[in-house]
Amino acid sequence: MLDLALEEHLDELDPLRHFRDDASDEEGTNTIVPVQPPSIRNQTIELAFPAPGDRGAPIAIQLAVDASPGCGGIAWPAGEVLASYIARRGALDGKNVLELGSGTGLVGLVAGKLGARVCITDQAPLLGIMKQNVSLNNLDSCVSVVELNWGEPIPASLPKPDLILAADCVYFEPAFPLLVKTLADLVKDKSTEVLFCYKKRRKADKRFFNLLKKEFTWEEVSDDPQREVYSKEAISLLRLFRR
Repeated sequence: MLDLALEEHLDELDPLRHFRDDASDEEGTNTIVPVQPPSIRNQTIELAFPAPGDRGAPIAIQLAVDASPGCGGIAWPAGEVLASYIARRGALDGKNVLELGSGTGLVGLVAGKLGARVCITDQAPLLGIMKQNVSLNNLDSCVSVVELNWGEPIPASLPKPDLILAADCVYFEPAFPLLVKTLADLVKDKSTEVLFCYKKRRKADKRFFNLLKKEFTWEEVSDDPQREVYSKEAISLLRLFRR
């Protein structure tokens, strides 16, 4: 018999535990989300990313993490990879940058530190932690938080992006067509650069790319000196091109 009190206690200790207990995966890898400490609640961590060209002081980010509002409230590996890449590339002064599925807002915060005008976006439950992280890093003047649900009309308040950033957005199969629609709605021509970083976890991820190829082509980013390191962790950094 299911012990509801025990289940509730385990959920309190580890809000993401059910995502790690999916035995239905076709490849038998029952890890949808990476192993995390037993409880991630209202913590603040500090992350550092290389200065442009690996010269000068690193870019420091204070990051509030909290699994309470969902998976997006924690730091994901592909987000750190993408943040490191744009940090190494350097200044984004004057660029309009949009991050999809921002979660904590990590990648967009780094873009803000690089001089961009940034919109970090996600669903309503994550807006609070995103706003908290913008303030923690004193980026209120250049980073805005916007609710954006994939598949829905693009808010009129969003400026046309010069650069779209997306990391660890491929994890929930029902959302695959919605994410592709949002990308297609945002990118009308090749003047918008799209950097897309993801960690391969399930065979079902192939369905996302089958949908994506109807609207985009892509290539692996080849100028990242860390590519050999993160590729061993099944992480890929792609540049997407509108068909």
